[in-house]
Amino acid sequence: MPAERLHLVRHGEVHNPQRVLYGRLPHFGLSDDGRRMAAAAADHLVGLERAVTGLSASPLQRTRESAEPLAERFRLEPVLDERLIEPTNVFEGRRMRRALLNPLNWRHLRAPSLPSWGEPYVDVVARMDAAMRDAWDRVEGGDVVLVSHQLPIWITHLAVAGLPLRHDPRQRRCALSSVTSFERDGERWREVDYAEPAAVAGAIDVGAV
Repeated sequence: MPAERLHLVRHGEVHNPQRVLYGRLPHFGLSDDGRRMAAAAADHLVGLERAVTGLSASPLQRTRESAEPLAERFRLEPVLDERLIEPTNVFEGRRMRRALLNPLNWRHLRAPSLPSWGEPYVDVVARMDAAMRDAWDRVEGGDVVLVSHQLPIWITHLAVAGLPLRHDPRQRRCALSSVTSFERDGERWREVDYAEPAAVAGAIDVGAV
């Protein structure tokens, strides 16, 4: 039997004092508050009293660190999956407000439906779907948890809901250490829950793609 439910967990707050868009850049790990957020997400999943039998994570530092409390509580070894990674973005390492004031950067905004500044949304949907299906089929019953990033989780939500992939990043419902849960209905995903177990008031959350 495959899994019974799949949870997409976003990483916790990142130590980012310069408030840059960190994307896939190395050395962006969790802050102290981010570690507490990751622990809150793990505690939330424990509180559901559902067996968790599989754990995967994006290979970036912040997602690996966010998977640590999950691995400890459920006694699982995380599988690192490149398909769960943050999308590429030409603005990596920059402060977005400053970058957007420079006319030389406006060419990267020419096709927001793709988007023209990074990895196409349809490609993100395809790789996330493949990672979810593989994680679902890898276990024999129970739930699986995948630790990923804001954009991949949100774009998966939009695709599953049948909504346009183009969106305003400021309107994403995907808080730090949030948990978005899915079940399978035949070959189709169905979103069944969304939770924000961590306190995020005052958190720095400006580095997401």
